[in-house]
Amino acid sequence: MRQLITLTVLFTSLFCFSQTNEIDSLTVELAYQKQDSAKVETSLSLIKALYDAKSYKKALTYIDNTERLSKLLNHTKGIADVNYYKALIYAQNDDYYNAIDGYNRSRNYYSELGDTLGIAKVNNSIGLIEIRRGNYALGLQSSLSAIQTFETRDLKNELSSAYNNLAEAYCNTNQIDKSLEFNIKALAVREQLKDSIGIKTSMRNIANLYSNRKEHRKAIEYYEKVLALLNNDTDQTFRGEILPRIGEEYLRFKDYRTSTDYLFEGLEFNRKINNENGVLRALNTIGELNIQLKNLKSAAIRLDEALRIAEKINNKPELLKNYKLHKELDSINGKFQNAFYWQGKYFALKSELDKDNQPMIPVITNPIEVEPIEENKDLNTIGLQEQDATEFKKLKAISYVLGAAFLIVSTILLLIYLKRKNTLKFNRELQDKNTKIQHQNEEFAIQTKHLEDVNNVKDRLFSIVSHDLKDSISSIKGFIDLLKEDGISREEFYDLVPELSENADSASQLLYNLLNWSKSQMQNLEPKAEIFNIQDVFKNKINLVEQKVEQKRIVLIDESRRDFIYADRSMIEIVIQNLITNAVKFTRVGDSITVSNSDLNGKSLICVEDTGVGISRENVDKLFENGTYSTRGTNNEKGTGLGLTICKELVELNNGRIWVESTPGIGTKFYVELPKIEPRN
Repeated sequence: MRQLITLTVLFTSLFCFSQTNEIDSLTVELAYQKQDSAKVETSLSLIKALYDAKSYKKALTYIDNTERLSKLLNHTKGIADVNYYKALIYAQNDDYYNAIDGYNRSRNYYSELGDTLGIAKVNNSIGLIEIRRGNYALGLQSSLSAIQTFETRDLKNELSSAYNNLAEAYCNTNQIDKSLEFNIKALAVREQLKDSIGIKTSMRNIANLYSNRKEHRKAIEYYEKVLALLNNDTDQTFRGEILPRIGEEYLRFKDYRTSTDYLFEGLEFNRKINNENGVLRALNTIGELNIQLKNLKSAAIRLDEALRIAEKINNKPELLKNYKLHKELDSINGKFQNAFYWQGKYFALKSELDKDNQPMIPVITNPIEVEPIEENKDLNTIGLQEQDATEFKKLKAISYVLGAAFLIVSTILLLIYLKRKNTLKFNRELQDKNTKIQHQNEEFAIQTKHLEDVNNVKDRLFSIVSHDLKDSISSIKGFIDLLKEDGISREEFYDLVPELSENADSASQLLYNLLNWSKSQMQNLEPKAEIFNIQDVFKNKINLVEQKVEQKRIVLIDESRRDFIYADRSMIEIVIQNLITNAVKFTRVGDSITVSNSDLNGKSLICVEDTGVGISRENVDKLFENGTYSTRGTNNEKGTGLGLTICKELVELNNGRIWVESTPGIGTKFYVELPKIEPRN
């Protein structure tokens, strides 16, 4: 290893020495040459050597001298080349305005000479600048126009640059397929050039693109190819970036063991080389891995450390990922308030990143220098200036008169305008008051209609409730009287207990529905929404009907799954209880009831399905009306007709909707759709 490092340093020193020796040799040669075209060619070679050595300031000195000599000799090729190199240096200094100006000048000269290669080089360079500035359409157009020339002449260095420019532009405009195509072309050229850095860069880019396309096996293939090419001493940053990325790709296949190996190797390696971006990526993905493995405590530790690093180095993409994982972790732990907090931060940062990713034009700080133009003044010019002064005085006097007239007219118009404005204001105020009074009258009419409806429903309720309560209570009272008078035997007692229990249940359910309905009708019932697990509600309400289910020998199937909705829990519990109780009521011995929930367009869809007697089409339309439609159950169970009316009102109070599908003799399905997050206004 020590010998390898020594050889590397030796070759680097030799290269730098060779480069310096070339510059010195050209400098000496240039000093002794005559002021002719040969000196221009030597000077251009020196400028290229200085540019390659990144000695931009010194190169600019020779560029200015060479440009003056080329203009003196009318050496068009020399003028074109020096403008091209000047633009290259401006581009390296991020002075895009002057760079594009220089490229355009050089392209004009190349066009004059008919130099297609020179034009192509300029177009490719302009394409790179426009891509960096965010002008992707113009950048693509420029680079594409250059590629045809490079391909025809098989100029591999230029093709490598042009393909890479196009790949970057297509990537930034979300044209992933085109970006992948030109990255693969760039890789092929770089392999021919044996450009090791370019090969690794292209492979890394290809792997990232396959990952974006969710072709994870192809991404892993190219990431592992890059790893095989990396030098442990000179490519540490590459290794630190790629190890966590491979771990993340294996996680997508749920290959937890391989993912863990790569992620922890990447974490240790990045800590060792102090690469905070690599540490951050590894920690975020390890946190996600632990969430999937239900190691929630370990996930929290990793994600908290990642959050601190992301905020410290301001890595917004990884910070966005961290917010999402924190939200998922707190949701699983039941910390819904914290989950809402992380969700808010996630959407705020996502909006900021979307805005930042829009094409931006950089601020121009260094304007193009314009050569001063000498002005020649003679006696004729002076005479003309004196005549102009006389004419100016006349025009000045006329302007004073016109100005005074304009002022008078403006004052009159202003007074007319102010008077008209006051009149319009008064009329507008009257109109607003009339509109307000009209709205108030409409509201009063609506409230009056509502009160009338409530009174009508109340009258119907009294007649039905009094009858049903009288039947249930009379039955219970009669039973108690028999007990007091010893009018029944023990066997008769046990025979009547189920009927008594049913009457008590009927009265209890009647009062329960009546109280809830009256509360929703006669008060401003406001839901107190929260996030809760709908599966827990199903389990609780199923327990309440177990005895009735066993009595009727019904099969109750619970297909509910863990899912969270945003609503008033107590209200939804009333809805679920009514739906399950109704299902039990209208099923026969041996029938089945199935409860389930699923995701539908980002909302939770709850379903209570039975294979009972079903409902006819004409009766389906009456179920949710603000009335008291009711039928008896399969065991002659009584109903009040209020349950589904209450359900409809409670569901709609929670920004949901309820509907039914039923076929007589086959069964019934009640659906409830509720939001999973707080609806946006």
